[in-house]
Amino acid sequence: MIPNSILKSPFEDKGFPQKFTLRFQGSLYTLDKPKVMGILNFSPDSFFEGSRIATDEKSALQRVEKMLEEGADILDVGGYSSRPFAEHIPVEEEIKRVVSAIAAIKKTFGEVIISIDTFRAAVAQAAVEMGAAMVNDISAGNLDEAMLPTVAKLGVPYLAMHMRGNPQTMQEQTDYRDLIPDILNYFASKIEQFNKLGIRDILVDPGFGFAKTQEQNFDLLRNLRSFKQLGFPVVVGVSRKSMIYKTLNLSPSEALNGTTALHMYALIQGAQILRVHDVKEAKETIQLFQQLAP
Repeated sequence: MIPNSILKSPFEDKGFPQKFTLRFQGSLYTLDKPKVMGILNFSPDSFFEGSRIATDEKSALQRVEKMLEEGADILDVGGYSSRPFAEHIPVEEEIKRVVSAIAAIKKTFGEVIISIDTFRAAVAQAAVEMGAAMVNDISAGNLDEAMLPTVAKLGVPYLAMHMRGNPQTMQEQTDYRDLIPDILNYFASKIEQFNKLGIRDILVDPGFGFAKTQEQNFDLLRNLRSFKQLGFPVVVGVSRKSMIYKTLNLSPSEALNGTTALHMYALIQGAQILRVHDVKEAKETIQLFQQLAP
């Protein structure tokens, strides 16, 4: 059950909305309005071909420059594809893919906030040492027992996602007793674990597409506001995912319009960060949402 210590009222006072802050490399960062996290995939088998970045430095920096010009607030660098049934790669290969990219980005773009998308402690350690300021872990510490102690030692914000199994097995683990309470209780337990280790800057991602059926994904989005009771920023990653393109009978490359539609709904339901492939369109969605907000 969700401990009373982390429950917050789901009825937010409109005059005093939730304000969240994160500490990146010693500086306080305020989530006073929704932010955009741009996806940078350095894995050759990511589900959306358009997001894959060539391994040469020039291609990477061109993609980063475009994202920053379009208004990306955070860059999420990953070297291991987490799509269903993705190829499993050695830790050394994942480190090789991301560390050189992070070094080049920091050298060229200075103070940009970089998140490392990994479930492996060694990769997180190497990335933060190279300049990453946040860890995005699809397993919330379940796939590497060293991850949580490592994050605690590094003292960086931690984005914990809900998933069952691993990318190779997760689609076989979609049987829930009651989807929303099950996931809320999962996070409640995790948050207590994080707090005991001294991890304070926490973000939560309900994990769209990870150990969830199409119907469950939409149920999750429909009930996204429930996650505000955890008391931490909610990150939504639906960009070009199968819940969009399969529903519309399209390909990932044709799923931008559907992505934008779900992004607006996610913002209405309280999402603080949108993790996206298409920064410009996400920023425009946020701008229009802010005009609608009371």
